[in-house]
Amino acid sequence: MYKNKKVVVVLPAYNAALTLERTYREIPFDLVDEVILCDDHSNDNTLELGKQLGIRHCIRHEQNKGYGGNQKTLYNKALEINADIIIMLHPDYQYTPKLIPAMVNIIGEGLYPVVLGSRILGVGALQGGMPLYKYLFNRFLTFTQNILVGYKLSEYHTGYRAFSRTVLETINYNENSDDFVFDNEMLSQIIYHQFHIAEISCPTKYFDEASSINFRRSTIYGLGVLRVSCSHLLQKLGIAHFSLYKNKLTKS
Repeated sequence: MYKNKKVVVVLPAYNAALTLERTYREIPFDLVDEVILCDDHSNDNTLELGKQLGIRHCIRHEQNKGYGGNQKTLYNKALEINADIIIMLHPDYQYTPKLIPAMVNIIGEGLYPVVLGSRILGVGALQGGMPLYKYLFNRFLTFTQNILVGYKLSEYHTGYRAFSRTVLETINYNENSDDFVFDNEMLSQIIYHQFHIAEISCPTKYFDEASSINFRRSTIYGLGVLRVSCSHLLQKLGIAHFSLYKNKLTKS
């Protein structure tokens, strides 16, 4: 608990058996109340390992639903168990759990309802092993998104995120893609609904066991990101209307 707010960490897992325990052991359980693991139909023993580690809420998809589909399951479950602060942490150990206290503090003190762990703040992205083409894609897409969306972030592509319950109750994330562009659709929704976003510097770690998409998938993702940003602009200008921007609470 943080000031009577329930803190829940959600782990979107796919073939994470080699890194799950290392990630889990670094979660600060003096602050975190619950962990939810969703295994997206892995080919390894991710689910069994999660249960052995004592994760109370272990979910398995009977067929692979994709990165976005995995997050939908996790956020729905987090709301179901009355989470107040929700941290999405990749179990591949690419993002350090040691930043969780800072993220919880920012949301728990009411400073910001959303916190991103940015790999771009500072100078460590390339030193941490981020491939050069991914770094250049990241910078180009972020620059373009800031212009189209009308916001200013150092990067839109981090997978390390924390949300207040109010955010997840408001944005229509279940309408989003089941693929990797889910993350960008979610940020677009958050900005559209005028939730402010904090960023904290996050170390970059690329290694063999960490999950990562290849050049072809990165290109498809990049095109999807540009589509989302253009949709955001059209929605904001009232030229077009998209269901993902509906407010879940008001249905409008």
